[in-house]
Amino acid sequence: MIPTREEMEQAFEMRHGKELQKKFSSAVVAVCGLGGLGSHIAIALARAGIGKLILIDFDCVDVTNLHRQQYKAAQVGKCKTEALRENLREIAPYLSTEVHNVKIIRDNARELLKDADIICEAFDDAESKAMLTDVVLCSMQGKYLVAASGMAGMGSANDIRTRKITEHFYLCGDEISEIKEQHSLVASRVMVCAAHQAHAVLRILAGK
Repeated sequence: MIPTREEMEQAFEMRHGKELQKKFSSAVVAVCGLGGLGSHIAIALARAGIGKLILIDFDCVDVTNLHRQQYKAAQVGKCKTEALRENLREIAPYLSTEVHNVKIIRDNARELLKDADIICEAFDDAESKAMLTDVVLCSMQGKYLVAASGMAGMGSANDIRTRKITEHFYLCGDEISEIKEQHSLVASRVMVCAAHQAHAVLRILAGK
């Protein structure tokens, strides 16, 4: 039996306290890219009781994604936006989700992200990362950006950290490793970086 909304709200408040949970439940967070980073970020934020997630990705679930992303084998071929929304509903049935099955580019980024309080960058390629960083920090003043750089390879998970770059910009990762150089992405290390990003979101909302 699925718990009622009231039961889930009470459970959140028991763990986080009423005031902090109110901040979480009223927040709108955008996750840009729903792969190894983004799918884990979304799951972590849903479990924390974030009120609304804006999920953005243009890709479909592929068998090569299953080793590190929050999808199921039966979801291969589905749009990542819809597949992740399905999985989130099983975890947090009262979470509000808004999905956009599109590629974020400079021309549509502001419209897609206008309602978000905090934006998580979870792209694979450096060009898209740079584009989103530029748009958010230069054209969307007041919004927070939590980005990632460096989670490839078999290096120590302890090398992954969160740095506050500016008042509204946080960067998570080891800031060194690149996929093309490390030749591997493993779920454990990618999940650590995603957890840093999700936790940075929660700390921002908590005023830490």
